[in-house]
Formats: sequence, structure tokens, C-alpha cells
Amino acid sequence: QVQLVESGGGLVQPGGSLRLSCAASGSIFSIGAMRWYRQAPGNQRELVSSLTSGLSPHYADSVKGRFTISRDNAKRTVYLQMNSLKPEDTAVYYCNADVRRVGTWHNNNYWGQGTQVTVSS
Repeated sequence: QVQLVESGGGLVQPGGSLRLSCAASGSIFSIGAMRWYRQAPGNQRELVSSLTSGLSPHYADSVKGRFTISRDNAKRTVYLQMNSLKPEDTAVYYCNADVRRVGTWHNNNYWGQGTQVTVSS
């Protein structure tokens, strides 16, 4: 099986920073795109950022210039550096990845359990 485990969420004041991490583990042959989504209460889950090795990262308009996605393929980990946080960034942040398991020929999509980010004074 494959697991994605997020960490790094918490409570931060407006204007502050947080760094989220998501580590993939299990019987992994390769990882394609790695993504961060978020879901605020009463809202649909939305794509925040995505990164595929060798390609330019994608960002939602609402976070451009403030968030930076990166990945360490050796550690099978994706990061989301969040700066200049705003109250509207408050949400549960989910990691998502396309993973090819050992012994298979296709990618499956996996989700982490989510980590809460609260931006409040």
C-alpha cells in the first residue's frame, strides 16, 4: 500500500509563515505529480499547487507569489512553503499524488489525511 502523511500545520497569525510537508511511503516504483489541495468549511476542495518533476509548478491565483511548492524525490516528499498567510488561507490542507506501485504499470491517485492550517490573530 501507499501512504501520504502530511505535517506542519498549525495556528499562525496573519502575515506569518508555515511549511507543510507530505511524505510518501510504501511499495512505490515512481511518483508523478504531487499536489496540495485545501478545503475550508462549507467550501469545495480546491487545488492550491501542483508539481511534476521537470515541469513548471502550478499555483492557484489566490496563492501566487506567497506559496512555493517543492519536492525532494529522494525523500519522496513534497513541501508547501506558505508566506504572508491570510485568514482566508484557513483550511484543511491535503496532499495528493499520482503513484505507480511496484509491480504495476499504471498510476493510482492517493490522498493524505489532511493537516489543519488556521490563520488568525
